[in-house]
Parts: sequence; C-alpha cells; structure tokens
Amino acid sequence: MKFKVYGSEKDETIMLLHGGGLSWWSYRDEAELLQQDYRVILPVLDGHAGSDRAFKTIEDNAAEIISFVNHELGGSVLLLGGLSLGAQIVLEILSHKNDVCRYAIVESASVIPSRLTNALIAPTFGSSYGLIKNRSFAKVQFQSLHMRPDLFEEYYRDTCQIAKADMIAFLKANTAYEAKRELQSCQAEIRIVVGEKERKTMLQSAKMLHSMLPKSTLEIKDGLYHGEYSISHPKLYVKELLEMIMYRRDRP
Repeated sequence: MKFKVYGSEKDETIMLLHGGGLSWWSYRDEAELLQQDYRVILPVLDGHAGSDRAFKTIEDNAAEIISFVNHELGGSVLLLGGLSLGAQIVLEILSHKNDVCRYAIVESASVIPSRLTNALIAPTFGSSYGLIKNRSFAKVQFQSLHMRPDLFEEYYRDTCQIAKADMIAFLKANTAYEAKRELQSCQAEIRIVVGEKERKTMLQSAKMLHSMLPKSTLEIKDGLYHGEYSISHPKLYVKELLEMIMYRRDRP
C-alpha cells in the first residue's frame, strides 16, 4: 500500500481512505485545507491506480493500515475517515484496534450484504470491462456518481488503470461486507454520515451501525447522493470535521 502525505510530521495525524474505483485525489481538497494544522495521510488502497499490490480483502487492507499506524505513527492517529469501501476498511480497523483513533468519520458504509449483486459482479464485469476505457461510457458512469466535473480526468485516467481482477475483487468485497461484533468495543467518537438520496440499503446500513455503536452520531445529509459529501463538498466536510474535534476537546 502506498501513502500520499500532506503537512508536517510533527502535527497530529488525520487519515482518509478513498472509495472503490477512486484514489487519494478524492480527498485532496480536504488534505490541502487541513495540512497547515495537521499531517494528513491519504492511502492508495490495494488494487487501485498507483497502488503496489493487488486487492485481496477488506480485512487485508485494514491489517496493512494498522501495521503502518503501529510502525510509523506510534500506534494511533487523531482521526480516521473513509468513504464507501474506504469506510468499510475504517470499520474493520476499528474492529481490530479499538484505540487506533480518537475520532472517526464513516461515510456511506454498506454493512448489509447483497448476495444477488455480489453473484452478478464477476459475469457482468467479465463481459463489460472493456467499456471502462471508452471515454463516452466513462462520462456517463462519472455523471451517475454525482461527482464534481473537474475530477473527471483523474477519474477516467485511474479507472482505466484498474485491472479487471482487482475491480471484481473490491466490488465483491464491498457488496459482501458485514460489520464485526468486535466493533462495539471501539473507543472512538464516530460520525456516521449518509446521503438522503442514497439507496435504501445504504440508509439502513447507517442506522444499523448507529444502533451498534453507543458513542456514535448519525447524520443524513439532505439532498446528497452516495459520496457527494466528501467528494463534492470538501469545505463543508473539513468544517464539520474540525467542529467534531473541537467540540469534543472543549467538552468537560
């Protein structure tokens, strides 16, 4: 796994994990806004453009990040955040190392497996994978993700670099993931965030996580689709991230 680093090594650390099919650049604006006061680390998840390993499992990615935190960051960070696949990896990290961070932001994490979707991924991508490099097809896919238009070139470039086997592997992992029981022992303050216009099962997943985690808050963002919060509203994301940290620090 590779890591993009912003800010000074002396600062407290924030780590943000991108969604499936994206890369570190989806959190670039947040990192640039935070880097004066924090060290911000953006991992490139396995199997994605610029990574150094094929994608195996969510659990394997979590273990890599825990190892990095233990060996390079003194065993903990200030805050962990993630979107979709990245959020599932955050949950897995919290399940295995309950003191890894003081704060966490879990955005659009599915914890309700979809057997039908999971079964269809391999045959669907086996026959349609070649379309990924078709620019017109990529634009249609990009627009369906409700991402900022200025990110298209990076999205297209990096999507074209993802191997078919890796794409199938992380999509299957994403649609099969369930939150572990050990997550309930997590010590972090957790914000669970989901867009109002996301799929019904995503909203159900957010509510399920909130019920599992007594120290969590649940925020349903009005009018937002999957991933829009962090990808298309970085200033709001940073504002609310800082408010979370400052509120908890100032509270008696």
